[in-house]
Amino acid sequence: ELAGSLTDEAVYQQRRRLCDLSFLRQPYRREDGKIGYRCPAEPVAAYVAKGGQEEDTVGRKCLCNALIANVGMPQRLPDGTDEQCLITLGDDLSEIGRFCSSGNVEFSAADVVRVLLGA
Repeated sequence: ELAGSLTDEAVYQQRRRLCDLSFLRQPYRREDGKIGYRCPAEPVAAYVAKGGQEEDTVGRKCLCNALIANVGMPQRLPDGTDEQCLITLGDDLSEIGRFCSSGNVEFSAADVVRVLLGA
């Protein structure tokens, strides 16, 4: 967990649900037969109104906005604050131990590079 990031539950809970970059939206067929888009990180009522299941929204965080913040280009949110970053491991959580030295649960970027380069 990184203090001040969206991995901090208190910071996440303060963020208004918003999906406005929409890079990872999911297509769905609307009632009129056209293709619409929804995101489980958008406001719950909007997602459900588009046919999404409310349970799919639980714990969902906006990766689009957070990852853009990760690279130093945070959006200014409607309340005047900047979007916070989000540290992710993706699907690699089960493999994370290979970056840690024996008996240690922490690792650095240098440790990751060393393992990836086989050094």
